[in-house]
Amino acid sequence: MPKHGNDTVSTRNRIGGICRVSAGLVLVGCMLMCSACSISYKFNGANINYQTTHSISVADFPNNAPMVNPTLSNALSEGIRELYQRQTRLQILRKGGDLELEGEIVGYDISQGAIAANSYASESKLTIRVQVHFINNVNPEESFDKTYSAYQTFDANRLLSDVQDELCEIIITEIAENIYNDTVAKW
Repeated sequence: MPKHGNDTVSTRNRIGGICRVSAGLVLVGCMLMCSACSISYKFNGANINYQTTHSISVADFPNNAPMVNPTLSNALSEGIRELYQRQTRLQILRKGGDLELEGEIVGYDISQGAIAANSYASESKLTIRVQVHFINNVNPEESFDKTYSAYQTFDANRLLSDVQDELCEIIITEIAENIYNDTVAKW
């Protein structure tokens, strides 16, 4: 009997070992199958068919606003180009792209914001408006003309020249992201 009991234990150990090896093989097989079937997420929000759309041209945006900031035109044009370069695989051109962006700065305005208890303005507001003409040469029905506007407030006791660069950078980023969303992210 003891020999028979040892055989039973030995058989159980072999069967248990085979089950563990089989379970391990099944687990490795599942992992290999899962790695072969991958899910792709795009965190940049771009909705671009790269088989048909290869490039975007971003023309310089001239500053035609009544009040002119001499660095704004270049900063806006480059800010838009950099966003598309960072967020897409599109080739960035000056003209002739599958997608075309052109426009002009039509507003650079300072206005009073909130009024303090002493009836003087406590805040001032810098607003930038940009007219954009977007042409989609691949899907012409997606082309549009639109005005984008963004603003930032600042303490009315400060001079615009003291805060202008920082405010323009924030506003340009917001306008560029809105243009991006309307042209390739389709939000």
